[in-house]
Amino acid sequence: MPKLTAWERVKIAREPDRPTALDYIENIFDEFMELHGDRYFKDDKSIVCGLGNIGKQNYTIVAEQKGRNTKENIERNFGMPNPEAYRKALRFMKQAEKFNRPVITFIDTKGAYPGLGAEERGQGEAIARNLMEMSDLKVPIIVIVIGEGSSGGALAIGVGDKVLMLENAVYSILSPEGYASILWKDSSRAEEAAEKMKLTAKDLLDLGIIDEVLKEPNGNAKSDIPKMSETIKKRITALTKELQEIDVNELMENRYQKFRIM
Repeated sequence: MPKLTAWERVKIAREPDRPTALDYIENIFDEFMELHGDRYFKDDKSIVCGLGNIGKQNYTIVAEQKGRNTKENIERNFGMPNPEAYRKALRFMKQAEKFNRPVITFIDTKGAYPGLGAEERGQGEAIARNLMEMSDLKVPIIVIVIGEGSSGGALAIGVGDKVLMLENAVYSILSPEGYASILWKDSSRAEEAAEKMKLTAKDLLDLGIIDEVLKEPNGNAKSDIPKMSETIKKRITALTKELQEIDVNELMENRYQKFRIM
């Protein structure tokens, strides 16, 4: 199989038929019960939260969710969370801490929603608070980048003890188009920007930003969702056992140091 460029991987990560968080949740967890709302404003469906289990191990799941068509994308706000989505996520992560449940997050977003209403309701504060609270959460956190992982929209649920990426996922401070617009005032140079941004799974593994790259079946996760899900499931199970053996104070210190040195 030919080696893919960074821009080719960006395009794969953005494919409309790429598996979404709910596809993986359905295949990975024995049961899943979705929970709703931030108890302040409303239930933002760009982030799905809920309880799931693999065998006897219970989890809290936080997942950014895109749509597959126009109707679904409007319902999911094109996978771009508003502040109430991040507050919902934090609400259930704190609940996970209370009941000693590991947290699994799935990242797949172009970024936090940049609309006026989102800014008025404290988009920056919501993202910053999640970063702060996740750094001190007293339970294991496993982060999995399954598609696009862009900007603070991804980072707001990205502080984890282990950060994994699918091989065709991307993870960066902003989109290649945004990078090109800022640096060269020309968004058409996005392909060139993608190469410079070091946003692929291999790049980020080499830089020590992530911990593992998960190989996709036949070079693309959509070719075999059950097989991709099984790969993720095995890593979740193994890493959960590994992290649960670590003293909670050491777990938190390791997480702090992991992100402090980046």
